[in-house]
Amino acid sequence: MLALVQMKYDNLSSMMNERLKRHWAACEALALGYGGVSEVARATGLSRVTIRKGIAEVQGTMPDLVQELEGRVRRPGGGRRPLVEDDAGLREDLEALVADSTRGDPVSPLLWTCLSTRSLAAALKDQGHVVSHMTVDRLLHEMGYSLRANRKVEEGKQSPDRDAQFRWINRKVRSFQRRGQPVISVDAKHREILGNVKNPGQEWRPKGTPRRVRTHDFRDDNLGHAIPFGVFDVSQNEGWVSVGIDHNTAEFAAASILRWWREMGCLTYPRADSLLITADSGGSNAARSRLWKVCLQQVSDQTGLAITVCHFPPGTSKWNAIEHRMFCHINRNWRGRPLESHAVVVNLIAHTTTHKGLRIETALDSKSYPLGTKVSDEALDAVHLTPEKFHGDWNYTIRPS
Repeated sequence: MLALVQMKYDNLSSMMNERLKRHWAACEALALGYGGVSEVARATGLSRVTIRKGIAEVQGTMPDLVQELEGRVRRPGGGRRPLVEDDAGLREDLEALVADSTRGDPVSPLLWTCLSTRSLAAALKDQGHVVSHMTVDRLLHEMGYSLRANRKVEEGKQSPDRDAQFRWINRKVRSFQRRGQPVISVDAKHREILGNVKNPGQEWRPKGTPRRVRTHDFRDDNLGHAIPFGVFDVSQNEGWVSVGIDHNTAEFAAASILRWWREMGCLTYPRADSLLITADSGGSNAARSRLWKVCLQQVSDQTGLAITVCHFPPGTSKWNAIEHRMFCHINRNWRGRPLESHAVVVNLIAHTTTHKGLRIETALDSKSYPLGTKVSDEALDAVHLTPEKFHGDWNYTIRPS
């Protein structure tokens, strides 16, 4: 009987307002007889007080409210009064808690909490308020608060020539593209641990069968790691990725650029005599790296290209084209998939595509690139480097010997 009442209520509740629900429940309770109120209450979730009120209305012991209230469900002013009316200090105390925690007040009792509604409700109860976490949630929305994630917009200390360098890079890119010369954006992704370890993201799998991975993401010395260094052709929407197994050094970066030219660049630009590289100011392709310039001289000598380099100002690497036009799609393609071997990394990168026609070729670079290579003053002086008039430390051209 309980299941039958519950089934009927589930089918009809969406079509009934509050008054019709209690009148229907009252009729069911009367039909069941003794104990019917409790049975209907368990089946519907309505309180026994509500059901008894419905019985009184159905049996006519209370005034007929339908005509009197002109279709209203409750009398004007019916229902429980809001807590803020009976507890005048509730809103102010809640706002003080949230404000102190927001600005990091050292005397705030919630300085080290996650500011959940349950934590706020517990703190308010300690101050003598009678309040639930649901009421706290409603009050926060009324006060203009809402859940917000962190947003990466702070770039740290900015160079006064930041915007001028952006304009310089933009003019250089357009100039090279008008002349039909290649423009590439280069950078290295972070080191990826290989093995059956968790990779952020999700993938489609049969329900109830998540992929089982190791609890701890420790490096497996037998599998090693992978260092993808990317070269993105800005004009052709094509890319090359060398997957290194050793270290991310300037020699590795230069070798990746040279490999891109031999595998893709020289075929796309057979008449090119110059190359523009946009890169960030740190890492293996740092603007201050002596080894980076020496290695680029070797690339220039082997390709016969005059290589112009434009570095993005410190702290602005996210504006480099490779970040938002190639690396983001690689991350999306392999999300939720453990990178179990170098072969898996290479295959996942090579199969990365977009609806705008992105094409990526990739290969494993198994060479060793040791750290700590020193560059003498004589070797640096041998580089045929010409700094630009504007920020020669960020913008320069290296010509073949």
